[in-house]
Amino acid sequence: MNWLFHLGRYTLLMLRSLRRPDKHRVFFGRVLTEINNLGVNSLPIVLIISVFVGAVVSLQAAFNMDSPWIPEYAVGLTTRQSIILEFSPTIISVILAGKVGSSIASEIGSMRISEQIEALEIMGINPASHLITPKMIAAVIINPFLITISMVVAIFGGWLGALASDVITGDAYIIGIKSYFKLYDVFYALFKTAIFAFIITSVASYQGFYVKGGAIEVGRCSTQAVVNTSILIIFANLILTQIMLT
Repeated sequence: MNWLFHLGRYTLLMLRSLRRPDKHRVFFGRVLTEINNLGVNSLPIVLIISVFVGAVVSLQAAFNMDSPWIPEYAVGLTTRQSIILEFSPTIISVILAGKVGSSIASEIGSMRISEQIEALEIMGINPASHLITPKMIAAVIINPFLITISMVVAIFGGWLGALASDVITGDAYIIGIKSYFKLYDVFYALFKTAIFAFIITSVASYQGFYVKGGAIEVGRCSTQAVVNTSILIIFANLILTQIMLT
């Protein structure tokens, strides 16, 4: 029944974080800061991983579809669908859970053990809305942009992979990525991304907010935050796919 305890405490923390902020000007400034910290600073790793994984997906599709019965453009089509539906929204979100989630958990956990959160409460400031809400709003805003960039870069990486494979031509790949395109797929991917962004920031914040002990416990809570967010992202992906694509 331990999970019920954590679920209840997590719910109460989220309700606290949704309260009206004390100073809107300060709150807005913190949101902008978190957009830079959580989103802009994550752009390099998103770009690097996207271009290489896009190339790998394209290569695997090309070599597995090297048959006269399968049209050449199917490689581009398969690569595009794999990237838009699963790779960019889900895999990149799991990677961000490792980078962003551990950072949030260690930051808030360090504030807890150094009694900075208690100091905020003494000053009459709601620490949940002051520390957690800007992170959640920033991630929900910026992560869909990161995933959109990831899609474009990964598809470009797939084009490079297609050229390197000598199995299909670049023109056939481009025809494939244009074929049977549905805007709903992009909407589905970005909606998932927003849900995953909320999971990453809220769960990591929860892990750090209630940490007890010292530096060792902060490290453990950071690790636990990454594990929990990754599991919840995969579970949420299953539920959302079942609801939105069936």
